[in-house]
Amino acid sequence: MDNSGLIPEERLFERKDNFMGYRFCPRCGREMHRVKIESHERLKCPGSDCDFIYYHNPIPAAGALVIKQDQILLVKRAVMPKIGWWCLPAGFMEWHEHPSQTAVREVGEETGLTIRLDSLFEVYSGTDDPRLNAILILYLATETGGVMAPADDAQEVRYFSFEELPDKIAFVSHRQAIKDYLARYGGMGK
Repeated sequence: MDNSGLIPEERLFERKDNFMGYRFCPRCGREMHRVKIESHERLKCPGSDCDFIYYHNPIPAAGALVIKQDQILLVKRAVMPKIGWWCLPAGFMEWHEHPSQTAVREVGEETGLTIRLDSLFEVYSGTDDPRLNAILILYLATETGGVMAPADDAQEVRYFSFEELPDKIAFVSHRQAIKDYLARYGGMGK
């Protein structure tokens, strides 16, 4: 940990790349072994009565590009990683959710706004988060109500014109989504 009590991103990436720190079988408690299965290194329980295999898969996430008067809604992160950097309102899916429900919930939790999803925008693979890899499902959305106020893991929320986007946008997939939006719509609304 550094002086702030936070684990440095390099250590988080190391942990992520090392099966998230898993060592023991969640079924029987034996120490798992690294083996090649289907041309990938995986963790496997050595117990023939168990045979558990840990598949190190990405986590699904969803969010929205909320556009209003040729501006895009961004939130400033209040939690690691990239505290103080801006990003699209998005987050991880809950067990029982459809990605569209996740997008609506996350925008509401982070911004205080209610939205209408207009269409699926794009799907991205996010590998630059030191905690995990994500599959990010993004929708185009329109604000329909609520009171804009940062909450949950956002310290600030605001609309930015495409000419005045902040320099520090947290994740490659979010930067790519903004680029893709501009390439498709030219910053002139959906």
